[in-house]
Amino acid sequence: MKIRNVIHKGLRRFIEQDDAAGIPAAVAPKLRKIVSFLQDMESETELRTVPSWKTHQLTGDRKGTWSLFVTKNWRLTFRIEQTSIEIVDLDYEDYH
Repeated sequence: MKIRNVIHKGLRRFIEQDDAAGIPAAVAPKLRKIVSFLQDMESETELRTVPSWKTHQLTGDRKGTWSLFVTKNWRLTFRIEQTSIEIVDLDYEDYH
């Protein structure tokens, strides 16, 4: 899937320029794996194939947003635009 936009500045730099300056060095390899997986996947059903990412959809005012576990408090969150089959609003956030 194509990633249309990235909200977190450090994550955007990491994806576009392979520059990890804006993210913790310890999580760079894991983020690289997750982002590569997201770019290679063809449908959202593939998201649940990696149990260690604790993939789930958020509820309430964030309904439709997917969450993938990165570290204890940090997650990659994003939505999937069904009409264009793209990942939108990819973010690296501490939402706990």
